[in-house]
Amino acid sequence: MTPVAYDTNSTALLFVDPYNDFLSEGGKVWPFVKDVAAQVGLLDNLRAINSAVRRAGIQVVYVPHRRWQPGDYQCWCHPSPSQRKIMDGHHFARGEWGGEWHPDFAPRPGDVVALEHWGSSGFANTDLDFQLKQHRITHVVLVGLLANTCIEATGRYAIELGYHVTLVKDATATFRQEMMHAAHDLNGPTFAHSIVNTRELIDALPTA
Repeated sequence: MTPVAYDTNSTALLFVDPYNDFLSEGGKVWPFVKDVAAQVGLLDNLRAINSAVRRAGIQVVYVPHRRWQPGDYQCWCHPSPSQRKIMDGHHFARGEWGGEWHPDFAPRPGDVVALEHWGSSGFANTDLDFQLKQHRITHVVLVGLLANTCIEATGRYAIELGYHVTLVKDATATFRQEMMHAAHDLNGPTFAHSIVNTRELIDALPTA
């Protein structure tokens, strides 16, 4: 893959699902991702990217999963396996600590928070595409959780809409290393324009 120049005015960081349940000790999903997260240095890499893109003046866009609340999915004809897990486990519950932003990654003034997605794609049934177009975004960089579900689905949808897509392979995690391998080595190259690590991304960002 050829090196990418990330223009300040047309690039956005898509920060997917940075909830306490995913990223904090005591979170409901954290025990399932923490081993892979530790292996890739997830939290430190997310902190480094979050700081670097803000210094560079790049737009930060939050792509949040639906916060569970009573009644969600119960009358659906075909909830997905992931949605059934959320329904049973009350992941990212609205009004609870697990559904709040990880304190290191909470939105700041000027950030965009898209409408919550019900499935895996941050674009389906949300205003994410509309918001990006209003900010004249052409290039999106995806970080957050999970590599093989919301990150991949959002990235695939993004290319269908004409965006340039970058995956950051050590700024995400999932339940097992095999899933990381599938997300970045097998599936990622079929849709992403660039697959980099945190250092490569930061080195490619414009100077503040």
